[in-house]
Amino acid sequence: MPVPMPTVAQVCELPSLMEKVIPAAWLDLNGHVNVRHYLELYDAASWPMLAALGVDERLFLERRQGLFDLEHHLWYLDELHVGDTVTVHSRILDRTAKRYHGVMFIVTARAVACRVPSSTSARAPTSRPAARPRCPTCSWRTSTE
Repeated sequence: MPVPMPTVAQVCELPSLMEKVIPAAWLDLNGHVNVRHYLELYDAASWPMLAALGVDERLFLERRQGLFDLEHHLWYLDELHVGDTVTVHSRILDRTAKRYHGVMFIVTARAVACRVPSSTSARAPTSRPAARPRCPTCSWRTSTE
């Protein structure tokens, strides 16, 4: 049974995290936008989304914490073409003190081109001190773990 997909108009009701014109350099030898660039868009759009959650350089540099993708899936729904202007939109579906689960959409004027229907990331220390103290509560922590 097909999963119902939102329309371009519905996705565009979500905040836009970034906009980019697809460059010719993204074409692969088959004349298609290479898969790695869909992930590049996902990665670039993650930073404004995290900033909206209060996660910034301070978490990484001062608290020595980082975020790591645990899992993500890409659904290719329409092809990106050189010259397309795309926007990336997201919605956080759930979060705990250490993880968040969200969905992202890459949208062109004609279609929802790609959906990242399941993206789970976790917060973890970026170094291993001799005795690892419990990480102070982040501003994006919720009451449930």
